[in-house]
Amino acid sequence: MTVSREVELEGHIIDSGSMGTAFSIVMDMGGEFTVEAFDIGRRKEEVSYARLLVEADDEATLQSIVHELHQHGANPADPTDATLERAPADRVVPHGFYSTTNHPTFVRYDDEWLDVERMEMDCAIVVEGDAAGSDTPRAYTKVLNAVEAGDRIVTGDTGIRVEPPERPRDTGGAFGFMQGGVSAERPSESTIRQIAAAMRETNESGGDVLAVCGPALIHSGAREDLARLVREGHIDMLSAGNGFAVHDIERDLYGTSLGVDTETLDHARHGHKHHIYAISEVIREGGIEAAVESGTIESGVMYECVVNDRPYVLAGSIRDDGPLPDTITDAVEAQEAIREQAHDADMVLMLSTLLHSVAVGNCLPSTTPVVCVDINPATVTQLLDRGSAQAVGMVTDIGTFVPLLAEELDGEG
Repeated sequence: MTVSREVELEGHIIDSGSMGTAFSIVMDMGGEFTVEAFDIGRRKEEVSYARLLVEADDEATLQSIVHELHQHGANPADPTDATLERAPADRVVPHGFYSTTNHPTFVRYDDEWLDVERMEMDCAIVVEGDAAGSDTPRAYTKVLNAVEAGDRIVTGDTGIRVEPPERPRDTGGAFGFMQGGVSAERPSESTIRQIAAAMRETNESGGDVLAVCGPALIHSGAREDLARLVREGHIDMLSAGNGFAVHDIERDLYGTSLGVDTETLDHARHGHKHHIYAISEVIREGGIEAAVESGTIESGVMYECVVNDRPYVLAGSIRDDGPLPDTITDAVEAQEAIREQAHDADMVLMLSTLLHSVAVGNCLPSTTPVVCVDINPATVTQLLDRGSAQAVGMVTDIGTFVPLLAEELDGEG
């Protein structure tokens, strides 16, 4: 005797591949399916709809299949309200709590669908408020270490709807080119032109562009061009590590990055000490902002962030020298600072840093446009393979990409 459940798929499910993915999931996990209804959208603006009867030999297998289908946008055909259970203690979630994806998600509560706020992967969903009372119900994500005793946590898979991003049918507009491609070539002028147009459209619509930067950007000689992008308002926020800021400041104080002159590529005498000397000077001043105000730091990316009031987060690690006073050394505190930036970002540039880009990417909803540039193809692929609806990657030298981007944005101005 088999058990069964109906699920629905709706949207551009054919050309996005989601219907084929659903078929494969059912078969690979030992189930069977019957297509009970299938309506095909015949124009670009029309969506398609499919209803599947999913069958399995036992309830446990069926639940596993339905759970996996749910992560890919196949939702129960007979939705009921989500199951809520109280968190028994701080940082403790109920057994079987629903762990989020980074896709737009909705929770059914009192027969109404609530849009889950602050969408992020690997979180719990908290529902607060009462439709029958004075507080408007809302649902939002919480990381596990922020869960408080008594929080109403969504458990199981019922009453939850996930809407994964689909491949855009309309490739027009500033973001039309962002469809998950990776370009393994020298910087394409057309792609850079499109990235510049997307940044400008983001800024003009009141959005914020976040740059996630690695120290290779300083080593490669792109520092001045990135500083110009910050100064001119093309980049609104910065996320980096201790090393990026250290070498940016080292370049200002000593003309080197890791002891090497980035223009002549000569190794300076005692240049290997320059980065630790730079850290010492900033500590002496009490921080980056104080060092800028005193005139100790007179140029560079961090300088432009301070004088133009561009917020930045420097997240530390166990590898850091110093570190700088501005570097957040508490891992949980740094993660929360990164999370706030990611939720405020309307477009993200990931520039030659795997670890910090992964940290930011884990906090992003799949609807945020992402541009990733790195010399390592595996890095670009890993960062883009996170279900973003709008993403483009370039495998190229960051020291070439950033100056060309700055030049293109200057040309548009």
